[in-house]
Amino acid sequence: MATWRESEAELAGRLAEASPDERVVFAVGVAERLMRAHEALPEDEQAEFTLGLRPMLNALWEAALGTPSAFGEIKHGMGEYLLSDYCHNDGQDGPAEADEPAAAAVLCTAAAYLFGAGEPTTVVSGRAVEAVDERSTGDDGRSGAPDEVLAAELHRQLRDLALIARHGRSLRHAGLGLDIETSARLHRDLRVPLSAAEADAGV
Repeated sequence: MATWRESEAELAGRLAEASPDERVVFAVGVAERLMRAHEALPEDEQAEFTLGLRPMLNALWEAALGTPSAFGEIKHGMGEYLLSDYCHNDGQDGPAEADEPAAAAVLCTAAAYLFGAGEPTTVVSGRAVEAVDERSTGDDGRSGAPDEVLAAELHRQLRDLALIARHGRSLRHAGLGLDIETSARLHRDLRVPLSAAEADAGV
């Protein structure tokens, strides 16, 4: 397996080459995995702000896979965040809820969808790698994630991107809306495997 630095560089190149629609699907898949990890935490460790973004994440799935009517829910969800105290430039003095990995991933994915920018997608990828590192932090506060653990997360992301690329032709017009049959197929072929905690080894 390549080192995590090598995988990181390869992923950046692949994301740059991907279409905007492919990048959004990729980001939604990463955000979904982070959200599911957060939802699996003990109740007293879950953040209300993060859980409140689940409807917007579901809408992002619908929009990314060909249901443009979900745009309104994403727009309103992002607008509420931008007008809230959670969106700030106060650094560590401001509310930190939106910096939780799953929450940040959903918000960056929404930005990628609404504005067609590639940079938020790269940020989503990085948040997943950071989350792996944070989960491995020891009691002494020092990171315990070995390089192979970080490399495994990036390798997972590369496999996800390869799977998405196979459906690139169908996704090319997803933003304009897809017929029900195509959208249902993409949900089955993409949403299910991209949401799984473990990637299909055959991807």
